[in-house]
Amino acid sequence: MRVEEFLKRSVLADGAKTALICGSRRLSYDELDVLSDRLAAALAASGVRRNDRVLVFIDNSWEAAVSIFAVLKAGATFSPINASTKAEKLAYVVGDCEAAAVLTQAKLLPAAAEARALCGRPFVLFSTQRPGEAVPEGAFSFADALETKPAPVPHGGIDVDLAMLIYTSGSTGRPKGVMMTHRNVEAAATSITTYLRNTPDDIILNALPLAFDYGLYQLLMSIKLGATLVLEKSFAFPQATFELMRKEKVTGFPLVPTMAAMILQMRDLQPGFLPSLRYFSNTAAALPPPHIARLRELCPGVELYSMYGLTECKRCTYLPPEELDNRPDSVGIAIPNTEAFVVDDEGKPVPPSTVGELVIRGPHVMQGYWRNEEATARMLRPGLNPWEKVLYTGDLFRTDADGFLYFVGRKDDIIKTRGEKVAPKEVEAVLHAHPAIAEAVVTGVADPVLGHAIAAIVVATDPVLSERDVIRHCAKHLEDFMVPKLVRFVSELPKTDTGKVSRRLAAETIEPAE
Repeated sequence: MRVEEFLKRSVLADGAKTALICGSRRLSYDELDVLSDRLAAALAASGVRRNDRVLVFIDNSWEAAVSIFAVLKAGATFSPINASTKAEKLAYVVGDCEAAAVLTQAKLLPAAAEARALCGRPFVLFSTQRPGEAVPEGAFSFADALETKPAPVPHGGIDVDLAMLIYTSGSTGRPKGVMMTHRNVEAAATSITTYLRNTPDDIILNALPLAFDYGLYQLLMSIKLGATLVLEKSFAFPQATFELMRKEKVTGFPLVPTMAAMILQMRDLQPGFLPSLRYFSNTAAALPPPHIARLRELCPGVELYSMYGLTECKRCTYLPPEELDNRPDSVGIAIPNTEAFVVDDEGKPVPPSTVGELVIRGPHVMQGYWRNEEATARMLRPGLNPWEKVLYTGDLFRTDADGFLYFVGRKDDIIKTRGEKVAPKEVEAVLHAHPAIAEAVVTGVADPVLGHAIAAIVVATDPVLSERDVIRHCAKHLEDFMVPKLVRFVSELPKTDTGKVSRRLAAETIEPAE
């Protein structure tokens, strides 16, 4: 099934139902369908054709949701771009995928216009505008496009066409475009909504960027189900978000660890403060067990799904909530219709408790990186059958005797100190167990004697917590070579555009050891 069919089927099921709540704007399924039809027609009239790439450079808004489905209805491939992206990076993406059009908003139009000048490549530009404000020369009015006659665009596309091109953050080099077909997206969305036990009655709050695939899939899965999505621009004001959740009777709340840390620093929350909530989900990084315990205290009876995934396949594993007490630090088992296994350097499966690389096999695995055969070959390798490729994630995992998976660390993150290998996650788990530490990230810094010294960057909840206190705490629970040699206190950990803690940026805040 093509992704735009998600919307068509939900319209047929109940077109009058609210599909999207965004600020004061509420769109029914019928309205979302008509608006995206109109924009699709405008895109086609401007020259966008089947399989063209179209960037959606818009923050979380109803316009972004309309744009995504409009691009698909035009037979094209959408690429969501974070609203904080600067012109130089935007120009690179435009040039890399040879974008035919960019859909943006008034406040981002200067960056989009600068990107067009930088890349020297012509593309169609659609922009929102403020009331009474004219769209600059060379751009089409988004509002005018939504007045276009809502005629379907006959494009002839099928489900093995590319639905979306999601660019990685580029933290280790130039951003890479992850290619996902309609069939990939449907497989991932079906699997995730199955284990989350989603239904059309769910009302899901999404404060994650739509440019982040975790946030994007909240939209795609909601539309597929015929559920309702409450779309927030951010989680900057938690109390206001909680008031909205109570008002709209939200049942599902996707988190990342930084959001959980913000919640747990709020002292005035009482158990049951979100009475309609049925489940939390978490990905991007594991929630520390103490954070899990506190969330469960605040939300008794609410299921918590700990999950693991990466852009190249969307989601890999989940921990059934009933297993949370038995193995709170596990990321669980393979999601439905997926295989996940751990292999050694030669690609052979390893026994339980042995650390190796996680490999994913399933219909949601990417097609590769856009026009980057070298990077694709590193990640996609021959699979069980002659016709298939499996995904080598680059992440180190182990399994327990029951087959449950545990994240150890990124291959690239492993710190070599005193001739030993240290997984930062193991040290971070101990740091998070300290009652006066809200967040922590561990990295290695160059050291002339040790090779690399273990450094901890810490957000403390108690101002009297000292470097010595942290080191003493770690020494009680870790082997000597794993104990941090440096501790730096910060008010906030550096994060990527998608809200993930950035180990690379954290490392840049640490001075090399003397």
